[in-house]
Amino acid sequence: MGEKMSRSKIVVLDFGSQYAHLIAKRFRAMGYYSEIALPSAELSVFENAKGIILSGGPSSVYEENVPDFNKEILTLDLPILGLCYGHQLMAQSYNGKVGKAHTGEFGHATLIQTQEGKNSPLLKGISSETQVWMSHQDEVLEPGEGFEVIGSTKDCKFAALQNLAKKRFSLQCHCEVKDTPEGNQIFKNFADFCGMEINWDEDTVLSHITETIKKDAGTKNVLLFLSGGVDSTVAFALLNKALGQDRVLGLHIDNGFMRKNESKNVEKAYHDHGFKNFVVKDASESFLNAIKGLTDPQKKRMAVGENFITVRDAFVKEQNLDEDKWMLAQGTLYPDIIESGGTKNSKTIKTHHNRVEGIQKLIEQGMIIEPLKDLYKDEVRSIGKKLGLADELVMRHPFPGPGLSINVLCSDGTFTDNDKEELAKAQKELDSVVIDQFCPNCTSELKRSVLPVRSVGVQGDFRTYRFPACLAFKNEGNGFYHIPAKREKVESCSSRITNSSQFLNRTILKLYQNPQLKDEDLKIQEGYCTKERLNQLREVDNIVLTQLHKNGLYSSIFQHLTIDLPYASSKEKASFVLRPVCSEDVMTARFAWLPMDVLKEIIRQIAALPFVDALYFDATNKPPATFGWE
Repeated sequence: MGEKMSRSKIVVLDFGSQYAHLIAKRFRAMGYYSEIALPSAELSVFENAKGIILSGGPSSVYEENVPDFNKEILTLDLPILGLCYGHQLMAQSYNGKVGKAHTGEFGHATLIQTQEGKNSPLLKGISSETQVWMSHQDEVLEPGEGFEVIGSTKDCKFAALQNLAKKRFSLQCHCEVKDTPEGNQIFKNFADFCGMEINWDEDTVLSHITETIKKDAGTKNVLLFLSGGVDSTVAFALLNKALGQDRVLGLHIDNGFMRKNESKNVEKAYHDHGFKNFVVKDASESFLNAIKGLTDPQKKRMAVGENFITVRDAFVKEQNLDEDKWMLAQGTLYPDIIESGGTKNSKTIKTHHNRVEGIQKLIEQGMIIEPLKDLYKDEVRSIGKKLGLADELVMRHPFPGPGLSINVLCSDGTFTDNDKEELAKAQKELDSVVIDQFCPNCTSELKRSVLPVRSVGVQGDFRTYRFPACLAFKNEGNGFYHIPAKREKVESCSSRITNSSQFLNRTILKLYQNPQLKDEDLKIQEGYCTKERLNQLREVDNIVLTQLHKNGLYSSIFQHLTIDLPYASSKEKASFVLRPVCSEDVMTARFAWLPMDVLKEIIRQIAALPFVDALYFDATNKPPATFGWE
């Protein structure tokens, strides 16, 4: 975090994985100080290190353009653990062989220990058959010299390896995500093997951030954009704690992309907490103009991010703030940076509005403070509670700066020959998938289709832009479709579809379609992010959130997104997707399964809105799908 500290540590070498910083975070959460370093780092970086982790990454170890790696690191007499790409690099570095896997693994797998594994210090106390999370297309074909197999999966013979004489371990799976339930125990075993002692806690984090803010700000005052979300709120509270309210000014911009009554609610919550040093400004017209006519999601995000700078500059002029005496602060988290390709080896999944060109320039000029840039959402919430912020502020669903604008998918109404070709291939893939998870009664009238709408996903650390598979079970009358009762069956079916497809990265269930419409009536329409479409989205979104609050479900769901698709019978109408997710760290997620009575009430209320043509439920985990569709 910020400056490097002179204390015992585990060093994580970042080969560009979406999960690299999550590894460091896991160790910190267990009380072991951990730092990130580049794989090309000089040996001096490892002073005070007790162990090293080689992270995953998007590259193949046998390619030419792989991340620079200082091979001298392997000569250090320190325990080293390789994960995913790190596992393959370890094998290759000790004369093993790596190549394309016969069967890639994405999602859950079972790691089965060998006899050697049962005695391995790395797997001490781990179940002999344990669930792990896989995300790889390459695999170790031959282990490195002196390595023995300590675990395998059904499709991966050399899934876990060790060389005790050299203090080397490697695993094909990702221990750092919640979907490897015993991952923390494996990390604890590694820390014990390294001789690490507990040396990191919440108080230390808080004091370190506070000191860093004071140092970065120097004598300057700080202006912070307040979206009202968890991140900006906690950043605001930290700045106030470190510098005092008289040196900090919060600016809440109503950009026209807020949820229903959002700005009023934010203003009230801040006043109630005792914050007096903030201003609310309506800039909705300016932002709507900035994205007018845009269809490309990346360009839209960038336009929103750049417009924040324009509005900020205008505000600074209005308030007569002396630019030489003021810095800008943001509530940026590490996942925002990593998904924007903000670390040397990571791939861009989507450009975060806090990482557009104008912001980057200010960062380079040392004009931006980001108190949370090394933290994850659950850590931020924990810090917020420690600062005494109310649950209403700390437990709010994440709501990014571009707000609802990124949940309104846009189109110029055209569908190219290439699009049609890929759609046909996607349909062919979907038709070939065996769907046998449900009872015969459920599937007797099952229709499979592919929606002609692309959305962003992430698979194996790379961005994908593919179609959603749509499953429509029995039409139960008045346009309402049967919903399978068991989440496990839906999840299994969803994973099977996306794991076996090249052109599909989501699975959605049809919940409702206007009974007056035939399937062929729904087409891609020309549709942009306008005030009218945003108002429609607000209505649908508000129905869902009201029901979640009413039924005590709001805090058990990490985030709910409502997606507006330009897929309808006319330009005035729209289709919507419900996307509730559960996550701890934003890097992985499972779709949230709502109680059937609550879901049916939500569907009934949305179906009654005159502009709704169809309604779907996104039943895809991350990976392969991101939270949002843009």
